[in-house]
Amino acid sequence: MPVSAPEIFEHTLPHHVYPQLSSSLADMVRFIPGAAKLLNHLEVEAIVHKTQRFTVLTSKSFSALVYEMSEGGTPKLKLTFEPTAITAFLEHLYQRCPADTPLRGQMTEVIERQSRKNNDAKLQGQFTLLSLAALHSDSRPEVASLTCEVSLHQPAIQEHLCQQIISQLSQGEELTTLLAMVVEKTRHLLQADRLLIYQLRPTEPIANAESQQLTTQPSRGSVIHEALASPELRSVLPEQEQLGGIATSDFLFKYQQGYTLTVPNVHSNDAISKDLTRFLDSIQVKALLVTPILVKSELWGMLVAHQCLQPRQWHVQEQDLLKQIAEHISIAVHQADLQNQVQQHKQTLDEQVAQRTQELHAALLAAQSANQAKSDFLATMSHELRTPLTCVIGMSATLLRWSLGPLTDKQRSCLQTIHDSGEHLLELINDILDFSHVQSGKATLNLSEFSLTTLIQQLLQVMRDKADAHQVQLKANLKIPPDRDRFIADLRRVQQILISLVDNAIKFTPMSGKVTLRVWVETNTAVFQVEDTGIGISPSQLPHLFEKFQQLDASYHRTYEGAGLGLALAQQCVTMHQGWIDVSSEEGQGSIFTVQLPNQSALFQQKTSSQPLSEGRIVLIEGHEEDATLLCDMLTAANYQVIWMVEASAAIDQIRLLQPIAVIVDAQLPAQGCLNLIRRLRALPGTNQIKLIVLTQEGVSKDHQQYLSLGADAYLLKSLQPEDLLRKVNVLLKSASVI
Repeated sequence: MPVSAPEIFEHTLPHHVYPQLSSSLADMVRFIPGAAKLLNHLEVEAIVHKTQRFTVLTSKSFSALVYEMSEGGTPKLKLTFEPTAITAFLEHLYQRCPADTPLRGQMTEVIERQSRKNNDAKLQGQFTLLSLAALHSDSRPEVASLTCEVSLHQPAIQEHLCQQIISQLSQGEELTTLLAMVVEKTRHLLQADRLLIYQLRPTEPIANAESQQLTTQPSRGSVIHEALASPELRSVLPEQEQLGGIATSDFLFKYQQGYTLTVPNVHSNDAISKDLTRFLDSIQVKALLVTPILVKSELWGMLVAHQCLQPRQWHVQEQDLLKQIAEHISIAVHQADLQNQVQQHKQTLDEQVAQRTQELHAALLAAQSANQAKSDFLATMSHELRTPLTCVIGMSATLLRWSLGPLTDKQRSCLQTIHDSGEHLLELINDILDFSHVQSGKATLNLSEFSLTTLIQQLLQVMRDKADAHQVQLKANLKIPPDRDRFIADLRRVQQILISLVDNAIKFTPMSGKVTLRVWVETNTAVFQVEDTGIGISPSQLPHLFEKFQQLDASYHRTYEGAGLGLALAQQCVTMHQGWIDVSSEEGQGSIFTVQLPNQSALFQQKTSSQPLSEGRIVLIEGHEEDATLLCDMLTAANYQVIWMVEASAAIDQIRLLQPIAVIVDAQLPAQGCLNLIRRLRALPGTNQIKLIVLTQEGVSKDHQQYLSLGADAYLLKSLQPEDLLRKVNVLLKSASVI
């Protein structure tokens, strides 16, 4: 049965080699996905006479044929993977098969399964491994020659091994496990008796860089991996130091340049010293192949192959294979070094974060303790002062109305001054007591249902006299539908907020000025707005507006009276209602204060207070240490876990690792770091649930919508008070709405 098609390789072999290759084809059936057909001479010789031995395997991904043929009376064994050659063989066999026999149907199925293209590389490599294993069991020289030729002419197995190395590298396989696999499979592929990896000690110099003189002392190292073809072979693991004979300084200098040492016969090679020859004889080495492993252009070690039974001519393909494997080993070693460095940096970063968090927590506890002590002191002193002050006010009022005798104008004026000063002092003390209660957390909301219209009418009656005394026009503008007039909140706290805002507006508005109180309802929120035509507030003073004990006129003789607690107390009351307070002002033109208070109907029905979001991890990217420290303290106090980063370049990997609930980033990061971070973060899968908040400065960005269009959830002004910033972060994370 001549076959004229081209073949991959062809050898004359003893007859007993056929069963081994035939068995390898039979074993391949379990590795092939889908259907595969196997046919051999035993199934057809009863019908087709004078059939020589053959085994054929066909499938859509892998096909092979091994068969005997006779040329000039000499039997030959052929193995082919060529689709046309396999098809020609099967069709010739089909023509010899008698019609109307079951064998023809079986032959048809085998032909139909025959692939029309080259075999899958992985399956080709698997067959080569099976064949090498079967052939290697026979130690006769002619069979060993075949195994060598199979290795040389089958790049598929080399590709298969390299793919395994690359795959395990990408999966982060442990270096020791990876090298053990590489050594074992490379030895099997080369059919070497012994294969090992010899690692040099990193502290051992190869040459003197100043004098360019090489030392003559051998470098020290150790065998870290070894693979043996047979357990009868001697292991070289105990011979750690003596093996350094292949690593003398002259060899090391050549290895550093990429030199591969090829020794077909250790007894007829001048490059091998007598001492090294004696050592190689002691471990039964007849032939030697050494290639360097260079990591970042530095000699890390050597990959060494030993042939122990007889001398061996190392083919160029075998040398190239060993070099290729050495290159992959160098990549694996370098990647392992990088992973160790990353792990060390991560551990250091974790320790620094833990230490910083502990320091911030300790500082926060100290600040809270000091603040609590101050609040307790203020509350105690306020209680102690109110009792005698009440007596002063009451007695002065009594003397003014029911004195025991006539009072002169001077006496009446003095009594009136005492009474008015006492009233003013009592008002200040009440503000301090109220503020200390709220700040210490002792104050709670006393919810009730009331009419917004009635509230405003009562407020106007209370504040009308003061407005008239200052010759300021006070008016209200109500846009409240009758069906939405009822509102649930803490009535006394709402009155405090409005009285403080209106009182401030009247106080800082010149004569003939105007103060307007507007009220309207949006969805489930009541909006109160107080506008005046007063002196206004400069931009530099706005950040300090809601600070306690703060007046914008800080001189000794201040024009306007007050302890500076009105707006601070108003803000605390707004915060208790989970609302917002904002201000816009222009110096010399007036100010507008806007308060938004959500309806507390749900809390009123449940009789429980609302709690802001108090747990979660936030990544803060801020280049200014002062701003970052303030934000870290504030967020940590709210029970958030904060990870502070200075630069945005390394933030993506940390965000992917930490999976925070929110990322707060400064818009003023250099080199458009903020915009690039938004783009990269939103391009990653699985980051939609992470809230992205941009911190901006007024006047810096012309179009804040740019951040939102790129994927940010909100932008906040740095000029906001810390409490407002925290509250808005809480609302964003809780409601998932854009601020």
